[in-house]
Amino acid sequence: MRMLLVEDEKKVSELVARALRAERYAVDVADDGTRGWELASAFDYDLIILDLMLPGVPGEELLRRIRRKNQQVPILILTARDATEEKVHNFEAGADDYLTKPFAFAELIMRVKALLRRGPVTRSSVLRVADLEVDRFSQQVRRAGKRIDLTPKEYALLEYLAANPGRVFSRTMIIEHVWDQSFEGLTNIVDVYVRHLRGKVDDPFPVKLIRTVRGVGYGLAEGPAE
Repeated sequence: MRMLLVEDEKKVSELVARALRAERYAVDVADDGTRGWELASAFDYDLIILDLMLPGVPGEELLRRIRRKNQQVPILILTARDATEEKVHNFEAGADDYLTKPFAFAELIMRVKALLRRGPVTRSSVLRVADLEVDRFSQQVRRAGKRIDLTPKEYALLEYLAANPGRVFSRTMIIEHVWDQSFEGLTNIVDVYVRHLRGKVDDPFPVKLIRTVRGVGYGLAEGPAE
């Protein structure tokens, strides 16, 4: 995977780039906002790490430019600014995560891996697959106009699948995203929750959306389950 690091503090950028490369990521480094914008415009990155206090194009402006160009790439803000109001402002501008300096490299790597596991971000507030609608703001689910009540974990699982229609996820990938911890040896919990979801989202309707790919995992798409 290829990442862009935009950081003007040379020592910090060298250490961060070294830590990322140790994890076998390819890393491009820009030491000002102008160069960062040139690289972000020229290449499709899997993740961007962005400082806010940059020479050239300021970090906040670079964030807005990148987000206008690319709604999906995950962006991690890396900065010494820690005011709550500023964090809210940058999240609203399109940041996906926020790490305040000084930081532990282990935490940086953990956050990078978490963002990469999520994959490209869909920013529409409503996810739609066929006649299924998942509103991520209200966390309401409707199918064919009928409201479906889900438990928090059922909703989290459905939202994960609906944000990536047509993609198949292994049980381990689902556990890491939905449960946010290791459930080694308990991957059958995914099968249990998929059955619950099918009972609410698929069984009352003629068209089935939740797909099982034997030996692989689960996905959400139009068409019959395999």
